[in-house]
Amino acid sequence: MKKKESYSLPLMHDSQIPLAFPVNKNAANVDGAIMAGDIGATKTNLALFEIHKGQLTLVKEKSYRTRDFSAFTEMVLSFHRDKMPVIDAICLGVAGPVTRGKVKGTNFPWEIDSEEISRGLRVHSVTLINDMEANAYGMAALGKTDFEVLKEGSNIPGNAVIIAPGTGLGEAGMYWDGAQYHPYATEGGHCDFSPRNELDWELWKSLHQKYGHVSWERIVSGPGIYSIYQFLRGFRGMPEPKWLTEKIKKGDAAAVITTVAHEKRDPICIETLDLFVGYLAIESAQFALKTKATGGVYIGGGIVPKILRLINRELFTENFVDAGRMNPLLQLMPVQVVLNDKTPLLGAAYYGAMALMN
Repeated sequence: MKKKESYSLPLMHDSQIPLAFPVNKNAANVDGAIMAGDIGATKTNLALFEIHKGQLTLVKEKSYRTRDFSAFTEMVLSFHRDKMPVIDAICLGVAGPVTRGKVKGTNFPWEIDSEEISRGLRVHSVTLINDMEANAYGMAALGKTDFEVLKEGSNIPGNAVIIAPGTGLGEAGMYWDGAQYHPYATEGGHCDFSPRNELDWELWKSLHQKYGHVSWERIVSGPGIYSIYQFLRGFRGMPEPKWLTEKIKKGDAAAVITTVAHEKRDPICIETLDLFVGYLAIESAQFALKTKATGGVYIGGGIVPKILRLINRELFTENFVDAGRMNPLLQLMPVQVVLNDKTPLLGAAYYGAMALMN
C-alpha cells in the first residue's frame, strides 16, 4: 500500500520560501478535514486532507477533465461517490479572477460561488482564491529538489513573481515584507502582447484578425504554441508534412510540436519552440520589472517543467535581459522552474487549513 503523503504546515517548519499566512490559533491545536482543489481550464485536481497536530496528511486525490462537468458540486459528488465525509473547510484555487467569493472561469464555462457551495455541501468554511495565489502559497511546501535554475541571479531579498503557462497564462506577485512573502493575484497574462520586430508584428496582425485583442496568453500558453506554429506555416510558405498532420490529429498539438522540435525533424516546429521560449522570457522579464522582483522569478504551470530539457537557456537569458537601461537589474534576478505539479493543490490545502485557525 502506498504510504500517505504528509506535509508540515508552514508555521510549523522553516520553508525554503517563507509565505505569510494569516492565523490566530496554534496549528498544533487544530484538527479537521480539508478539501482542496486546483481548478484549471483543462484539468481539475481534487484532494482530501486531514489536519492533525500541524500535519496535513493526504487521504485521497483524483484528477478530472474540467469540461466533463457543469458545476463544481457535481465533481465533488463524483469524488465522494461512496459516502460524503464531514468536511470542515474547502479551499479552491481557480483559474480566473475571484471577486467577493465568486469566480467565472476564464477558459471554462463554470461560475463558482462560495456561498452556494457552502449551502449545497453543508461546509461552513469555503474559500476561493486565484489559482496563481494557490501556486504561490504552495511553494511553502517545497524543498530544493522541487526547483531547477533556468537563469542564475543574485541572492537579493525582495519581491518575487510566479508565471505559469498552461491552457492559459497565469501570473501572481509575491510582496516581500522583509521576512515573508505575501502572494497576490493578477490577471497580467491578459495584458497586450507588444511586438518588438517585424516577425512579431506579423504574428500580432495574424492573431488580431482572429481574436481582436491579442494578449500574452494568446502566445505564451499551450494554445499559443499551436497559434505560433500555424502562423509560421503560412508566413514561411512551408506546407505541413502529412506525417506531422497525422501526429497533431492524434495528440496534443503543443506537445507534438515541442517533441518534433527536439527531434529536429521539422524547421517550423524548431522555430516555434524558439519563439515560445523567447516570448516566455520577455513576458517574465516585463512582469519582473513591473514588480521589481529581485527575489526572483518562478515559472510553473503545465508546460515548462515538461519541456525544460528542450529549452535553449542562452536564448531564454538573451530575451530576458533585453530591456535597455534596466538590463543590469534583470541580470540580478534569478529564474527558477517549479517542478512539483502538486504545488497549487498544496497551496489550496494550506490556505484551507489556515481558514480553520481563524
